[in-house]
Amino acid sequence: MSQINPPLDEPFGNALHPGKEGHPPGLFLLFFVEMWERFSFYGMRALLTFYLIKGFLKADDAKAYAIYGAYGALVYATPYLGGIFADRFIGARLAVIWGGVLMAAGHLLMSVEQEWALYGALGLLIVGNGFFKPNISTMVGSLYPAKSSKRDAGFTIFYMGINLGAALAPLVCGYVGETYGWHYGFGIATIGMLLGLATFVAPGALARGLILLTSLAIVATMFITTRGDTTQTLLNLPIALALLGAGAVSFVKLGQGAIPGDMGAPRDANGNVTKPRMVLPIMIGTVAAVAPLALLVKENAYASWVLNVMGVLAFGSILLSAFSAQALERGRLFVILILCFFSMLFWAFFEQAGSSVNNFTDRNIDRVVGDTPVVEGQTYSDVPVTQEFLGVDVNGKVWTLNDIEAAQKAANEGKPEGRVTFTADAEDVEKGLAISGNEIKASVYQAANPTFILLFGPIFSWIWGALGRRDPSAGVKFGLGLAQLGLGFGCFWMGAKSADSNGMVAMSWLLWGYLLQTTGELCLSPVGLSLVTKLSPARVVSTIMGAWFLATAFSHLLAAGIAKMTGVSEGGDGATIPPPSETVGVYGEVFGLIAIAALASGAVVFAISPWLRKMMALDPAEAAGHGKH
Repeated sequence: MSQINPPLDEPFGNALHPGKEGHPPGLFLLFFVEMWERFSFYGMRALLTFYLIKGFLKADDAKAYAIYGAYGALVYATPYLGGIFADRFIGARLAVIWGGVLMAAGHLLMSVEQEWALYGALGLLIVGNGFFKPNISTMVGSLYPAKSSKRDAGFTIFYMGINLGAALAPLVCGYVGETYGWHYGFGIATIGMLLGLATFVAPGALARGLILLTSLAIVATMFITTRGDTTQTLLNLPIALALLGAGAVSFVKLGQGAIPGDMGAPRDANGNVTKPRMVLPIMIGTVAAVAPLALLVKENAYASWVLNVMGVLAFGSILLSAFSAQALERGRLFVILILCFFSMLFWAFFEQAGSSVNNFTDRNIDRVVGDTPVVEGQTYSDVPVTQEFLGVDVNGKVWTLNDIEAAQKAANEGKPEGRVTFTADAEDVEKGLAISGNEIKASVYQAANPTFILLFGPIFSWIWGALGRRDPSAGVKFGLGLAQLGLGFGCFWMGAKSADSNGMVAMSWLLWGYLLQTTGELCLSPVGLSLVTKLSPARVVSTIMGAWFLATAFSHLLAAGIAKMTGVSEGGDGATIPPPSETVGVYGEVFGLIAIAALASGAVVFAISPWLRKMMALDPAEAAGHGKH
């Protein structure tokens, strides 16, 4: 690959070592590779629960939540094995490519409306993510010398790429899937994964061109698919501008260098590059693992047993290490286990976003803007059907979600049954029926969290840096994260309590809740991995890192159990979902309990934070480093 006159004492020049000129150009390539992977991953996530309930499977809420939870748990369990295979046999680069191929196949298979295809696709995504996720991050770290002062800032830039992809996904895949058909949404996710792979393997000059062209292409797609929908077009605009800006910066930076040819190659114990080993057996074994993993997702009770066994082994080994260690190491290991537990609680609550909060948004949040209330006695002709009709008796029919979605599908196809003519009566006025508004698709709201991270992430990073030695300890930050998460769910509860007579909730409550959850995430999420690397004894750091990710896997199973408490559909037919006035209380009660649990957990962590800080026994310079990764 092309280099820009590297100095003789630095074999890769600025392609590897960031000097006065800033970050290595390779960072900006990996930024876009990860952005496209997250675009495809979160694009599928935005649609999965809706697809399970409203698609061909016609699952009830409980079944959909169980499938979603098992999938999420296994997705976070496999990266531990993917990291081991890359380190010992095939290297990070080949692992990323193989993982991307598997994930692209999974996204493509999701567009086939057959039960075997659904579970097979989820199995492919689970194993693919296991290879891709840990190794792309490893390659980012290897761009920097061991003691580089720019490493943390480089990971912050990379983190922005993750969230840019996560913000784009609901705006494109979610909107298209809900508006034009599920297979179109999953198809765009497939294209995104393939574009990420192409960018990763392309030669330097071609990769630059791909980044620029694909940025323009996705922006064009955003505005072509939302033509006539002014509200959605305006929502797309800031993220589209951010993507174009990132594409332009990356195009310029990659003109200064590229990723070294041997980066991500397997290495021996002395750090020397070696040839990949066991490639074919690993690929065959991976493909063979898809079917059992698909079965675990389908028969999700068995997934819990598998993870329980893994958990006993992983956490049991940490406890054994702790009891056999010296006092300092033992104390630090106990701190990791305690915060690991509270991290699991945080993500179990937070991950309601893809399940119960997603359905709450669909069923009970007033997602129509710019509408006009109807006037009693006035006749309205050829009116497009929006969410405003939900639970309202119009022309002798109380409209359900299925009725509304069928009418909207017909309208998209130009069929007359997609529009209605009616004369407003007193009940229509009482229930707040309005017309001529723009409906924001429920999946689009999943862009709120990553968008808030893009806005507030740099601010939080600056705050922690500005505090220096006064930077709060890890325990305090965990407490702040849980408290703000609780306040976010408190907003959902308040919204449910203040719902109108039809059971509809103002979208402002949802957005305030997402904002508080995001600020909570920014307090807690960056601390964990940094803490593991600082506190773990070198001999068990990989085991503990794997256990930390395994706790995230457990959180998805716990999240599924919590989400089932909000189940309101009966049988397997989405038409049996009760009207909003009957569902809003169910969601409000569960979200209120989550708020109390999160606030109580935060209070516990605050209370024990001085003891945790003492047990960590970090010097001031180390302690101030938390939260900057």
